[in-house]
Amino acid sequence: MTLLHNLGFPRVGARRELKFALEACWRGETSLNQLKAEGARLRQAHWQRQAGLNLVPVGDFSFYDHVLDMGQTLGHLPERARTWAGDPLDNLFRVARGRATPGASEASCCAAHGPVAAGEMTKWFDTNYHYIVPEFHAGTTFELDASRLIEQVAEARQHQADRVADAPGEAPADVKPVIIGPVTYLALGKAKDGSDRLALLERLLPVYARLLQALAERGVQWVQIDEPILTTELDADWKHAFQTAYHQLKAAPVKLLLTTYFGPLRENLHLAVNLPVAGLHLDAVRGREDLQPLLNLWPSHKVLSLGVIDGRNVWATDLNAALDWLEPVAERLGGAAAGRLWLAPSCSLLHVPVDLAQETELDAEVRPWLAFAQQKLQELQCLGRALREGRAAVAPELQANQAACAARRASPRVQMPAVRDALARVQPAMGQRQAPHTERAQAQARWLKLPLYPTTTIGSFPQTPEIRQARSAYKAGQLSEPAYREAMQAEIARAVREQEALGLDVLVHGEAERNDMVEYFGEQLEGFAFTRHGWVQSYGSRCVKPPILFGDVQRPRPMTVAWTQWAQSLTARPMKGMLTGPVTLLNWSFVRDDQPREATCLQLALAVRQEVLDLERAGVQVIQIDEAALREGLPLRRSEWPEYLRWAVEAFRLAAIAALDADVITIETSRSDMELLQAFERFDYPNQIGPGVYDIHSPNVPTQAQIEQLMRKAAQCIPAERLWVNPDCGLKTRQWPEVIEALRHMVAAAQALRQEAGVPLAA
Repeated sequence: MTLLHNLGFPRVGARRELKFALEACWRGETSLNQLKAEGARLRQAHWQRQAGLNLVPVGDFSFYDHVLDMGQTLGHLPERARTWAGDPLDNLFRVARGRATPGASEASCCAAHGPVAAGEMTKWFDTNYHYIVPEFHAGTTFELDASRLIEQVAEARQHQADRVADAPGEAPADVKPVIIGPVTYLALGKAKDGSDRLALLERLLPVYARLLQALAERGVQWVQIDEPILTTELDADWKHAFQTAYHQLKAAPVKLLLTTYFGPLRENLHLAVNLPVAGLHLDAVRGREDLQPLLNLWPSHKVLSLGVIDGRNVWATDLNAALDWLEPVAERLGGAAAGRLWLAPSCSLLHVPVDLAQETELDAEVRPWLAFAQQKLQELQCLGRALREGRAAVAPELQANQAACAARRASPRVQMPAVRDALARVQPAMGQRQAPHTERAQAQARWLKLPLYPTTTIGSFPQTPEIRQARSAYKAGQLSEPAYREAMQAEIARAVREQEALGLDVLVHGEAERNDMVEYFGEQLEGFAFTRHGWVQSYGSRCVKPPILFGDVQRPRPMTVAWTQWAQSLTARPMKGMLTGPVTLLNWSFVRDDQPREATCLQLALAVRQEVLDLERAGVQVIQIDEAALREGLPLRRSEWPEYLRWAVEAFRLAAIAALDADVITIETSRSDMELLQAFERFDYPNQIGPGVYDIHSPNVPTQAQIEQLMRKAAQCIPAERLWVNPDCGLKTRQWPEVIEALRHMVAAAQALRQEAGVPLAA
C-alpha cells in the first residue's frame, strides 16, 4: 500500500514549551534532569500528533540543533569542548551558546569549567533556521556515540506499544531514525586550517557504518539519511564522494531512505537514482520538474518517496490538483497496493507552526486557506486514503478543500487594483540616489560631525518584562492607548539616557514599541495576517512568529515617524530612523505562493519607500534599513543568484555592497572572526561598513581587547575611515547589565583605536 511518513516534526511545542524549559534551566531555576524530562514529554506528544502515519521519525527532536546533535553522535565536538567531563547535554550548550568564566553567566544546571567560545552559526540552506557549523581540520577524528538515537528508538517503540494498548486494533507505526548523511555533514562544516574536508570522508564512513549496525541491532529496518546537499551544484569531487560513501554503506543491515529536499536534483538526478540505497525521497513541491525524468529511470526494486505537502510554507494544499498528478504516478509504480510509492511532506515540518487549531483569533477569511504541521499531516492522510480507496472515500474533505482554495483565489484582498497600478508606474529612476556616495559622504560629514570609528547599535535594546507586560496588557484591552504610549516613551527615554552615558555616537530609540522587526511593520501594512501561537524555531530557544503575507501590500499611514521624532527630541545626537527592508519583510514572512516573489517584494519596497520619504520630511538624518535576510533568500544554486539579486537589490534601492548604494552596511562577522571581510580585499567596496564586533547570540560579554583585535582585522580589509563599530545584531534578547558592559567595552575600544590613529579624544 502507499506508505505515509514524516521527515521531522516541530520541536518547540505547540506553546513553545521547549523554549521556556531551556531558558529556565539556563537561568538555574530548574535542573538539567527536569529539562530532559520535558524533552521526553514533548517527544511523546509529537509522536501522538503523528498517529496515522506508517513510519514516525526518531531523532528529529533536538534540545538545540540537529546538526550539533549529529556532531555529538559522531564524536565530533570542537576540541575546546572535549575536556568537559560533565553531562553531554550541557556540553552541547557550551558549544552552541559559548560559556564565559566559571559561573559568570550560567547557573548550576549548566556549570562551566572554563571559558568556551560559541560555535559559528549560519543558515540551514535557504531557510530561517540556524545551525551550529561543524569545525574541521586536517587531524579531525570521529568516534561513535549512538546513545541518543538508541534511547529515542526505545522510547518511540514504547510509545507505540502504549498507544496500541490503549486502542486495541490500531496498527502501531514503525520507527524511522533520522540522521544527516556523511557528505552533507562534511559540506555543512568549515575547515579553518584550509584543509580538504572531503579528505575526512575515509575516517567518517566507518563511524556511520557502526551507527547503522547499532540501529539494526535494535530492530530498526529503515533509516532516513538526509542529503539535501544533492539539491545544490556539486563539483566532480563532491559527486564522487557520494559514490564512495554509499557504496561503502550499502553493506549496512538496514534500508536507507536517501532524503533530499529544498529543491530539484536536476544534474544530480542520475547520481541520486543510481546510488545503492533502498529508497529515495524527492521534494515534489520545489522539485516537481524532476519527477518525469526520474520515473523514466526508476528501478523496480526501489521505493520512491514523494514530498507532496509543502513543509516550508503554511498554505493549504490543493488536494484535487495534487491527486491529478499523483494518481498516474501511483499507477505507473504498480498502484497503491504495490507499496513502492511513499508520501510525505516535502521536508521536515520544523519550518512551520505546530497546530492551526490554536489560532482562534486569526483573520477568519484567511484561516481556511492555511495548514500548519498538524493539518499538513491530515492532508497527507487524505491523499493516501484517496490513492488507496479512490477520491469518493474522502469526498467531504476534498470538497471543503476545494471551496477554501477557490475562496482564496477570488478574494478582493488578495489582488488590489490600486497596488497593481502603483507597481506598474515604477520607473528605474526611482531606484537611483540623486548624488554619488563620495558627494553624499562629504555632506554627511558636515551634518553629523562623527569621529573616526563611529559607534552605534543595530536598533533594539532589551525587551524587558515590563515592556512585554505593557504590550500584553495593551493588546488585551487592559491598558489604554495613552498609557501604553507613555510606558513605551519611558523605555525609549531610558535607552537614550543609557546610550548618552556610554558615549555612543549615533543613537537608536531602542524599539521598545516593537514586538518583532517584521511583525511590527506587517501589522501596519495591508496584506498581512497574524497568528498568536504560530511560532517556529530560529535557533536554540529563539523562536519567531512569521507574519502571513497573503495579499497585495500597501501602507495606509506612517509607521515609525512619531516614535523617531519623539526620541530625537530627547537628545542632540543623531537619532536613527529604523526600518525593516523589503527583502527581509519578504524572507521572514510566510509568503503567498500565487505570484512570483519578485512582485511581492516590489510591493513591499513601495510601502517602505513611502516611510523613508516621510522620515526624511520629518528631518531624520540617518535612516537604517535592515536587510538581515538578504543573503538567506539566495537560491541554493549559484547559477540562479544573479536573477534573485537583480530583483532583491532593485527592491532595496526602490525603498531607499556597491549595487545597493547604501551609505553604510552592517554585517555579522563576530562569530566568524571577521572572515567575511576577506571578500572586500578582492573587491574595492567604496562605501562604509560596520562589521559586527559583538555576538549578541551568546551570553559571553566581549572584552575591550577582543573588540580592538576584531577591528584591527577589519582595518586590514577596509580603510579605517570607512569603518563603523557596532554589535552584529539587535540587542532585544539580551539583558541590560550585559548590554551596558559590552557596549562600554565597545566604546572604549573605539576610543583606543582613535588614539592609535592619532585622533584626539573629544573633551
